[in-house]
This record gives sequence, structure tokens and C-alpha cells, in this order.
Amino acid sequence: MNTSLHTICPHCQSINRVLADRLNEKPNCGRCKHTLFNGSPVELTSDTFSRHLERSDLPLLVDFWAPWCGPCKMMAPQFEQAARILEPRVRLAKVNTETEQGLGSQYGIRGIPTMVLFRGGREVARQSGAMDAQNIVRWVTPLLG
Repeated sequence: MNTSLHTICPHCQSINRVLADRLNEKPNCGRCKHTLFNGSPVELTSDTFSRHLERSDLPLLVDFWAPWCGPCKMMAPQFEQAARILEPRVRLAKVNTETEQGLGSQYGIRGIPTMVLFRGGREVARQSGAMDAQNIVRWVTPLLG
């Protein structure tokens, strides 16, 4: 029996149920018809963060960053490249700690960039400091279980 997974549309935030073995087939949102995975991180805010964290069955890798941070700017294209490699097994997202200070505080972000991997709504790993795409993939892959 094929398992269905809940995933959140990065465009309209609706919950979609997708068969696990069809994730690689570029599924579209049932509501807005946009692709559910476009190989780029989703920008999350305090309004959308909990929906992706609590309602999706996919692991969520979040890059906590700020626009004034030099290492964050250097890592941004690397995180984008990692999204193209890791999706659809993982949802990659970015949280701007300058505009979403509450989220940064809630998750104890002390230095940026900091990546946090969540599974089942819980933090399973965290890594501070800029990384290139291959090291991001290398760090995350064994944690996916």
C-alpha cells in the first residue's frame, strides 16, 4: 500500500496529499495548480511557519538568516542549490530573522546563518555557519532516516 504524505503548497499554503512514490513526478497543488516543488526555498513568516512545521509530513530544513549578514548572503545561492538537490524529500525554507524576530527568539537562534532540521514538528539537528550546497546535502541526508 502506497503511503500518502501531506505537504504544504509554497504558493497558497493549502495542504495537499501526495502519494509518496509520486513526489518526484512534479505534483501540482490541488487548489492553486502551481507546482508543489520548484527547487527553491520557501520564504516563511510567523504566519506560515507553523503550518509548514506542524501540518507537513516532509522534513523541513530552515535557514535562519538576515539581509545584513555577509555569510548569509554567501550561503543563499548554496542553499538554493541544495533545494534543487534535496527536494522533494525535504522542504527547504528561509526565515529572515530581521523581520521575523519572534521566530528567531522562539528557536533560540544566537548566530546566523543557522540551519535547523525539523521532522514531525520537532527539531532534530542544527548547524551554525555558512556551508556550500554539497556540505548542506551531506549534513542533512543521514538525518532523514
